[in-house]
Amino acid sequence: MSTAAGGLKNRLTTDLTTAMKAKDEIVTSTIRMALTAIRNEEVAGKAARELSEDEVLRVLTREAKKRVEAAEAFASGGRGDRAERERAEGEVLNRYLPAQLSDEELATVVAGALAEAGVDDVKQMGKAMKAVQTAVAGRAQGGRVAAEVKRQLSA
Repeated sequence: MSTAAGGLKNRLTTDLTTAMKAKDEIVTSTIRMALTAIRNEEVAGKAARELSEDEVLRVLTREAKKRVEAAEAFASGGRGDRAERERAEGEVLNRYLPAQLSDEELATVVAGALAEAGVDDVKQMGKAMKAVQTAVAGRAQGGRVAAEVKRQLSA
């Protein structure tokens, strides 16, 4: 195993063993699901490869987002028990994700990235989002980032 993705992936594997020994069903099943998603990503494409730390974070972020969306869908469908389980799984995944930026921190990062990229018009939204996503690096959800970029470019 390479050291690039070894840190987070190894931590997940170690935490899985700990959760299994503690008979913590939610944590065990959630980490298994996350490791499966990571392995699926590693074998997707023409050749199997080891994911970088950033790619592992992207997979975990995507899985956490799925849990939020599923919890909302179950809650609106009157399935509170399932919604609660999805929320619990999301909380487990959030332990492995970087802390989310506050609104003020996000505004500062977006302003800096837009200035650095030389973007000052909403028509350059694609270029702006690319620059900002690199600066944010998974510390804010895409919808929040897009809203802040639009707000700053429209001002």
